[in-house]
Amino acid sequence: MIDSYEGVPLLGIVAASGTGKTTLLRAVIPLLTSAGLRVGCVKHTHHPFEVDQPGKDSYLLRSAGATQMLLGSAQRWALMVETADEHDTGLMQLVERLHLKQLDLVLVEGFSLEDIPKIEVHRHDLSKTLHSTISSNVIAVATNQNPVPKLSVPVFDIDDHESIAEFIQARVEATVLKPTATD
Repeated sequence: MIDSYEGVPLLGIVAASGTGKTTLLRAVIPLLTSAGLRVGCVKHTHHPFEVDQPGKDSYLLRSAGATQMLLGSAQRWALMVETADEHDTGLMQLVERLHLKQLDLVLVEGFSLEDIPKIEVHRHDLSKTLHSTISSNVIAVATNQNPVPKLSVPVFDIDDHESIAEFIQARVEATVLKPTATD
């Protein structure tokens, strides 16, 4: 299992579509940043998407054939890269594009088949199956199931954002402080 990339911890948030991965992340990220962590995110989608707006200059230049379009301002910048591939870009290829020296943690939404540690988000009313019983990469579960299932990993109430954030922060600290083979 890959715990980090270039020293920056990776943590996946996985669940079936519509379970609440983004909702959980939207609640936990502010808690992590208020604790001093610099958080980056990589999100997977199965659907085509547009970051750019039709009619804007950057969109028009990309439509004209630019295979890379970098749009920048004082507040942010975005790089749009056209690919000829019909396959998804791999997680590590995307993580490599992040400014890792400016991050303490990369949260990954989706990419459920990647070999990284994951928190499974589970809504009992949507699915009776917990993947944590199948995957050794699941290190915790956030669920609304009551009674709480007995698992070999920590189980959190899906709405206990503070405890989930504390768990993630402890994971980051343990990953960063973990001695490497060269120590």
